[in-house]
Amino acid sequence: MPTIEILRRETDLRAFGAGETIFKLGDAGNCLFAVIEGTVAIDIGGVVVEEVAPGGIFGEMALIDHAPRSASARAATDCRIAAIDEKRFLRLVEQTPRFALQVMQVITERLRRAHRP
Repeated sequence: MPTIEILRRETDLRAFGAGETIFKLGDAGNCLFAVIEGTVAIDIGGVVVEEVAPGGIFGEMALIDHAPRSASARAATDCRIAAIDEKRFLRLVEQTPRFALQVMQVITERLRRAHRP
């Protein structure tokens, strides 16, 4: 089952209007987010470094390492996102190992992009 289909069934869904802040650099992070509808802009120092479309995730680093948020996130368009706390994340990994692999792929892609000249 594709990740987006799994995440559509999440119960903690949140709606944001275009331009609304989802979290800021330095905030505590106790969940990761998955975009269900719309687009989310991730920025560092006011520069958009990524736009996350439906099916994409963001905020995973703070959930995994319990450090403050390393970027800010805002709704680029009206959007609906699923919030996944640590307990739910661990359950998803246990029930759907492919989900864990997809999270690792997202982290790897972002690291590679950050280190390209």
